[in-house]
Amino acid sequence: MTPHERFLALMHFKPVDKMPLWEWGPWPSALRRWQREAIGEGKEAPQYAECENRVSVGVDMWMRPSFEVKVLQEDAETRIEQNERGIIQRVLKNPDAMSMPHHLEYPVKTRADWEAMKERFDPADPGRFPDDWRQRCEQWRRDGPVLMTQGPRSPSLFGLVREFMGPERALCAFCDEPDLIHDMMEFNTEFLLELLPRVFREAPVSAVYFWEDMCYRAGPLISPAMFRRFMLPRYKRITDLARRHGVDVCFVDSDGNTEQLIPLWIEAGIKGNYPMEVAAGMDVGKLRRQYGRELLMHGGIDKRALAQGREAIDKELARRVPVAQEGGYVPHVDHAVPHDVSYENFAYYWRRKKEMLGLA
Repeated sequence: MTPHERFLALMHFKPVDKMPLWEWGPWPSALRRWQREAIGEGKEAPQYAECENRVSVGVDMWMRPSFEVKVLQEDAETRIEQNERGIIQRVLKNPDAMSMPHHLEYPVKTRADWEAMKERFDPADPGRFPDDWRQRCEQWRRDGPVLMTQGPRSPSLFGLVREFMGPERALCAFCDEPDLIHDMMEFNTEFLLELLPRVFREAPVSAVYFWEDMCYRAGPLISPAMFRRFMLPRYKRITDLARRHGVDVCFVDSDGNTEQLIPLWIEAGIKGNYPMEVAAGMDVGKLRRQYGRELLMHGGIDKRALAQGREAIDKELARRVPVAQEGGYVPHVDHAVPHDVSYENFAYYWRRKKEMLGLA
């Protein structure tokens, strides 16, 4: 089986020749630690070379042109910069600091800002497709990778609003400016409905992957009622388009506890969830018992266990791997591997996971 065939068989609960081997990469600071401890400066962890071939279609589903990346201010420890998404943020200069940027300002403050932003979303822009698009499609048809329609921060509905307005302003706008939220999501839906048909026609797509990050450890950032009002009908239009082109597997990427939204995503045609963040209470075993074959998953292995040593790693794998053997689930860590994980522990985790999946 090719990775594409194996993935689709597993997601349809059909027999596979072997279990897929996937993994989330390390934080840059974790990789630097591993380089110092064992693998050598400038080298990648060799385990990742064993993973199944998974690639994005490489089609730009975000703004074009992006914003100019520039430094606005800096001191000895931090730098204030504008990133490619137009967000003004403060970042730590220490490359080994495992810290998220502190967002200070977002590009959409007014309705006029949003109207101007629309000009950056032309679905007919030929630059959205790589120059070697035709060659890539031919290569994918020969090699059969798991091919995902996923780009940085896209495709998304809530994610687009949050990235442009910031979480506080966006969440208030669902109540105070509902027409603006509807317009942003509808505009992006229409943009995707114009852009994606060519992707589906020309590339051997395995699955549609949405990006949302709309939950925290206690639940969603908007209510299920708001989700149904603003998002569900628009999701359906996109997943219906995918199914008409033969793509019936759709996943959504959201950290946090997504349990309240899972039934709504399923209703919208999105059966897949990841990364199944354990620290937020996501339990792939419990969810498999609750939803059966209605829910597809990958992720779900507590990254924190990898820092705790061999006993914790064994216990965590013993809880998760049996779910994979039922189908519809690929086990890997529930986000990037943090820098408190030693290379020795990661190598042990990798070896034990392969053994338990029957791949050693």
